Amino acid sequence: MVPFRSLIRLLALGACALALASLRAADAPPPASDSGDNDTMPRRTLEQIIERQKSLLDDAAKQGEGLDQDALRSQLQSICHEYDLLLHEAPKMAEAYADYGYLLRQVGMRQESVGLMLKANELNPNIPMVKNEIGNYLAETNKPMEAVGYFTAAIKLAPNEPLYHYQLGKLLLVSRAEFIKSGNWTSDSIDRTMLEAFKHAVDLAPDNLTYILAYGTSFYELPHPDWPTALKFWADQEAGSQSAIERQTYQLEEAKVLGLMGQPDRARKVLALVSEPNLQERRQKLVAEIDQNAKK
Repeated sequence: MVPFRSLIRLLALGACALALASLRAADAPPPASDSGDNDTMPRRTLEQIIERQKSLLDDAAKQGEGLDQDALRSQLQSICHEYDLLLHEAPKMAEAYADYGYLLRQVGMRQESVGLMLKANELNPNIPMVKNEIGNYLAETNKPMEAVGYFTAAIKLAPNEPLYHYQLGKLLLVSRAEFIKSGNWTSDSIDRTMLEAFKHAVDLAPDNLTYILAYGTSFYELPHPDWPTALKFWADQEAGSQSAIERQTYQLEEAKVLGLMGQPDRARKVLALVSEPNLQERRQKLVAEIDQNAKK
């Protein structure tokens, strides 16, 4: 448990303004704990802490620049003190360690957070959020070969959680060279697994722009990309777009792919459709790229 006084390290509280995400998959198995009346009260207490925590961070996000940081720090310290008390009463409650650890990560206390996550994982190895958070820490501390096992485990425990697929894809993309160097992965297996991971994330959350862009732009990083598949993906996104800027953002990507496919005339026709002021700088860069490639 984290000493109460250590929470003075709540940094600038920028991370505190983020609402607590519900990363514990709904279909995740419950922690391994005794059943019966003795377990009811700790669980009820944990639910109350989480609700208060979520409400506090939601309110902080709404306040924006008007946030009273001293008040928020005091309230967060109070919540952490409640976690300490709960874990004193229920020292084998894996979910409490996990939720406490996630809160500490939100406020920038990474090492303290992963310590609690490791304890939760020791008590119950079947909580997908815990696997994902440990994987995050390992990836952020340049240990991708260790991180990949945790991300894969999270996916096995909660295959319908798009975030876990996205995390795996991002890890393989960013640390591609290290995976190849290890000798345990080939270039083809990395690229295939990465694309499949990003695609799963999009399939599970088709309106999530982060996942859409991650999958679509990952083709640009491949040594031998499947351009027709990439082009169809961007065209499908354009067809389902809900606003002009969203539609034209996807048109820019279509034009880029067409240019890389050696079809500059088609690319220029698509670029001519892009009129949003905020996209003009990107449009002009693509025009220059396509013109330059056409001269080769």
